[in-house]
Amino acid sequence: MRDVLTAALRDALASLGVEPPADVHLERPARREHGEFSSNVAMASAKRAGRNPRELAQELADVIMADPPRHVVGVEVAGPGFVNFRLDPGWLHELVGTVLDAGADYGRADAGDHTKVMVEYVSANPTGPVHAGHARGAVYGDSLARLLRFVGHEVSDEFYVNDRGVQMQAFAESLAARSTGEQPPEGGYMGQYIADWAAEMPAGADPLEWGEAHAIADQQRVLALLGVEFDTWFSERSLVDAGAIDETLADLRERDMVEERDGAVWLRSTVFGDDKDRVLVKSDGEVTYLLPDIAYHRDKFARDFDLVINVWGADHHGYVPRMKAAIQALGHDPDDLEVVITQLVRLERDGEEVKISKRAGDLITLEELVDEVGADAVRLTYLLQSVDSPQTVDLGLIVQQSNENPVFYVQMANARIASIARVAEERGIERRPLAEVDLSLLTQERELEVLRQLEVLPEVVLLAARERAPHKVTTWVRELASAVHGFYHDCPILHPDTPDDVRQARWWLAEAAGVGLRVGLGLLGVSAPDRM
Repeated sequence: MRDVLTAALRDALASLGVEPPADVHLERPARREHGEFSSNVAMASAKRAGRNPRELAQELADVIMADPPRHVVGVEVAGPGFVNFRLDPGWLHELVGTVLDAGADYGRADAGDHTKVMVEYVSANPTGPVHAGHARGAVYGDSLARLLRFVGHEVSDEFYVNDRGVQMQAFAESLAARSTGEQPPEGGYMGQYIADWAAEMPAGADPLEWGEAHAIADQQRVLALLGVEFDTWFSERSLVDAGAIDETLADLRERDMVEERDGAVWLRSTVFGDDKDRVLVKSDGEVTYLLPDIAYHRDKFARDFDLVINVWGADHHGYVPRMKAAIQALGHDPDDLEVVITQLVRLERDGEEVKISKRAGDLITLEELVDEVGADAVRLTYLLQSVDSPQTVDLGLIVQQSNENPVFYVQMANARIASIARVAEERGIERRPLAEVDLSLLTQERELEVLRQLEVLPEVVLLAARERAPHKVTTWVRELASAVHGFYHDCPILHPDTPDDVRQARWWLAEAAGVGLRVGLGLLGVSAPDRM
């Protein structure tokens, strides 16, 4: 319908001798009584055409209503020159067939035009199990990748294994100490998992090699429980072994992006807006953490990715400018690297904060979190709001079987839809083919609200992908679920008093709503159970 209205506005402007703007915007009015769609095109075009915006809007309304497009029953002018469209319900009724025909592809788009995107997320050190603090970045990164694929990008998920440096050595020494019944050394890892893993370590095994392999395998297993699986697990140490760090430094030298001062090697990052130059190699010859990171990003772009998206924790906020500068120093557009910073999540149980500290041993593992509340609850809960804002998660709430629990509320909507077919079969009620059903009988507000929610899904998907905001899909899913619950309560389908023609129309509407719920939940990585 948007295309029809946009074309009508362009044609009306042309008939009035006014050149249309490059983009003709349509929005939904904040208040339903103002119509289904509204455009500011008169205000956007008036100044250049030397016209009064409101008068131009009225002329547009008159031209369009002289020969209105199908389903347009009124065009009105509001405020300083908004053009508001009123539509009959028929445009929504047609949506039922559209949704059912598309099925799992409803809302899919090709806006990405097959551009290659890497999404790197979690990237925890292989020094222990992934813990509850990793959950937000994990579900966000996975859902973002799902969204980007859905709108036409070629996406690769990557986990960067930080397997070099002093943390790995402290981990290995802690395992070795525990394996002989001793306490880990100062600065080592004190968690119970160290003792458990040390007991599993074969005699004579190298604690560093065995520990890393064991940690990675455990991380892969637990993340899979959450529905998160990576295309690539990229080892930092492999960069060293392949000589990539030396090659990167040589590349930067050739580009005149480094200089030596005080015996150290510095990246000239201030050239690209960083607040100070950054040390790449210390005066004692030891490389800083920044140089391997630059080498890693150099490798990413060497693999022909058009866009690299990093999902980092809140403690990396200050690291973004220097990495952007490093990308430019390598000759890339800084916009080819996007960094999403996820803010901290506060876990609460019975009103008390649950602390997480891997080294101190106060650790809630991700596996324990999934075991306690379920993968679906973890995913949907962590995707309720934008990752750039702090979040508090009540572990007690998300296991409740009540409407206060958003996970239960959304999944119950799908289960209610699925129950219709089961109950109908028990009662011997048959569903007629859609082509034989009169959908114009869907006139109640509850019915129309379900259709309105379904209609906006393609728009929501594109917006969520463009803004890197999976939580917008979560919001939409909750709104559709609310519409479904209201429809289910107020518009009985299988009740004996419901006329069969109405029953058939409502039944197909419910089926379309189920498609929408499953698409939305699938983008979030959340299941859509048929029974609760």
